Amino acid sequence: MEQLKIADRHKTILQNFTRELKDIYREELTSLIIYGSAVSGEFIEKHSNLNLLIVLKNADLETLKKSSKLMRKFKMINSLFMTEEYIASSTDIFPIEFLDMQENYFVISGKDVLKQLQINLRNLRFQCEHELKAKLLKLRQAYLMLNNNMVALQGLLFASFTSILHILRNLLRIKGKKPSYLKHIAIQELESEFKIDIPVWRKILSAKNKEIKLSGNETEQLFVTFVKELESLVAIVDKL
Repeated sequence: MEQLKIADRHKTILQNFTRELKDIYREELTSLIIYGSAVSGEFIEKHSNLNLLIVLKNADLETLKKSSKLMRKFKMINSLFMTEEYIASSTDIFPIEFLDMQENYFVISGKDVLKQLQINLRNLRFQCEHELKAKLLKLRQAYLMLNNNMVALQGLLFASFTSILHILRNLLRIKGKKPSYLKHIAIQELESEFKIDIPVWRKILSAKNKEIKLSGNETEQLFVTFVKELESLVAIVDKL
């Protein structure tokens, strides 16, 4: 597991988990794959989880129950159970998720079920538009309830920023580009392609990373500007 960009203690946790999982499922286990920040190098101590794709021959509840004690024991491991058939039939519904997995992953054990997956970019555009419009509606509604509570509004701004930036990276994929996993670089790439207001996005990222502190007025202004930027991006996605 030398390829993984995590501390040795996390590698030990992963090795112990892997050993116990194999003991439980044996021949039922098709593949065990780690993906995300542990592979990309953006793993943050005390904030990030170890994300695992566990592919079984059968993923019914009776089979999953066999590992319930193991899941409770290793709480920092975020396990996603699937079958090969489920993966093959779901790339049209979850193109963002499977592209994210393909971007940064390492096969710990078994078959590489991600390598040959084909994602239709038309499905990717539909998912991006759907999720961005849904988040825009929620932000507008939340603002009505939280504009007098700057602490709650700031929390919503930071959480929304992360999830929306994650979606926006996929607009670069639609344009035929491979987006950076690092947030500050992804923002630069989005600015170049879609002319977003990069100082606003950088300020939100800096505040989220606790590099700067926002006043109440700054928080509200950033939130309002962020929503306006999102409205512009939604209009762009609608025309892609």
